[in-house]
Amino acid sequence: MADQSSPPVDQLSAVTLTSTAVPESQFSQRVPIRSILNRSDGGAELAGNTAKVGGWVKTGRKQDKGSFAFLEVNDGSCPANLQVIVDAGIWNLGQLVQTGTCVHVEGVLQVPPEGKTQKIELRASKVIDVGTVDPAKYPLPKTKLTLEFLRDFVHLRPKTNTISSIARIRNQLAFATHTFFQEHGFLYVHTPIITTSDCEGAGEMFQVTTLINDAEKLEKELIKNPPPSEAELEAAKLIVKEKGEIVGQLKSAKASKQEITAAVSELNKAKEDLSRLEERSKLKPGIPQKDGKIDYAQDFFARQAFLTVSGQLQVETYACALSSVYTFGPTFRAEHSHTSRHLAEFWMVEPEIAFADIQDDMNCAEAFVKFLCKWLLEKCLDDMKFMVEKFDKSAIDRLKMVSSSDFVRISYTEAVAILEEASKERTFENKVEWGIDLASEHERYLTEVKFKSPVIVYNYPKGIKAFYMKVNPDNKTVAAMDVLVPKVGELIGGSQREERYEVIKERILEMGLPLEPYEWYLDLRHYGTVKHSGFGLGFERMLLFATGMDNIRDVIPFPRYPGRADL
Repeated sequence: MADQSSPPVDQLSAVTLTSTAVPESQFSQRVPIRSILNRSDGGAELAGNTAKVGGWVKTGRKQDKGSFAFLEVNDGSCPANLQVIVDAGIWNLGQLVQTGTCVHVEGVLQVPPEGKTQKIELRASKVIDVGTVDPAKYPLPKTKLTLEFLRDFVHLRPKTNTISSIARIRNQLAFATHTFFQEHGFLYVHTPIITTSDCEGAGEMFQVTTLINDAEKLEKELIKNPPPSEAELEAAKLIVKEKGEIVGQLKSAKASKQEITAAVSELNKAKEDLSRLEERSKLKPGIPQKDGKIDYAQDFFARQAFLTVSGQLQVETYACALSSVYTFGPTFRAEHSHTSRHLAEFWMVEPEIAFADIQDDMNCAEAFVKFLCKWLLEKCLDDMKFMVEKFDKSAIDRLKMVSSSDFVRISYTEAVAILEEASKERTFENKVEWGIDLASEHERYLTEVKFKSPVIVYNYPKGIKAFYMKVNPDNKTVAAMDVLVPKVGELIGGSQREERYEVIKERILEMGLPLEPYEWYLDLRHYGTVKHSGFGLGFERMLLFATGMDNIRDVIPFPRYPGRADL
């Protein structure tokens, strides 16, 4: 239906002259739609002001026999769209109404007619630029698309409402992470992505090597320029011998210095040529080997190297000097898993605190999770409402519950006893007994059914935990803790670290790990050892918990998993 209250396009220039321009983004020639629609008045008080907006058309339709068009435009700054009205006299409406079209327009903000849900709209007076879309080829039509389908278009899926909302939530959680630790006096440390240590001792690591590329290059080079034959080597040796004899003869004949110098120069050149030939003769196609094993001394780092599974060990070096530190970055696991909870590349938040025991560690973890939940409720409520509407009706209530609850704390032994009692009335897929690593179903029972609250389980059997965790006086358990939350189960894993040199050395050997790669780690216990603790929060798991999404591949911008590494 035509908007009868909107001024004709030929009158808009006069309106523009008397109106005030809404301030543009400092580094962009547009007014963020969020700054218009997220005002307490919904933008209504901006009516009569001019504004430039840019974004992508979510939906578009021609009205009044094609005399003008309504465009729902979104620029990614918030989930809401701004309605833009464009008259046929200023642009080809057929180009503008297609879903996915990029538009950059200037116009006057106006209050829509009564009965409309939006509080403000833009009447375009000028179309500055258009990025057109061929609707016959555009893979993201207006129809509802499955998340599985969108994974085949990771370069385009940020244009969808779901992925853009998740991106904003992810951004806010990252901001909140840095805010929390900075406000508590932690130092942000960039730990290496390439490492020679296996933090978890699991061995499921991506190897970093140039040996394969080097071998391929060498193979091509040897085909193009084959290594010298024995005859060529003998000929080169003969030349060296002859040049040497000439030098000897000149010296015996007491030739001039100039003649001897020239002869010595030719001899040196012959020796260099022979040396190059001998080096090339040693070149063999394939991966270099020594004693029947790959010779990593020939690799880029002169030893085996991997993509990190955790920055914890490295960040401990700074905790043992600067007290309170954290790292936040990508980690990698070469695990051939296709479940909805596993990625090959994921992000971890890992604080490390000197002069802190397991109680301090649990206190920090609880405060951090509560802070993240409160932050989303305060800073990202519009996107959280979208997630509630489309995916998980309990998402906001879950954030409120966790942010306001005192986390229940129970020992591993107590948790197993509770689960054994529960197994008399319900069936768990994984058997419950002391010594097992709690499965997701066990964790979720504790937090969703038994306590209906976040739960921290501590003092796990040392046989199922990593070598660096402090051994308790009972010599059966370690000072480890896991934070369990509804929806995902384990959200955080942490521990007090073993600061005693002999104990941690013995633990490394118990795990069947070589001491040599961890000598530097043992040095931290040799030189000024200190009681310290830390934990790791899986960032994507936090996003699953917050948003209610079911698959971890949908909460990271560029998911990597077996068989897929797009872009």
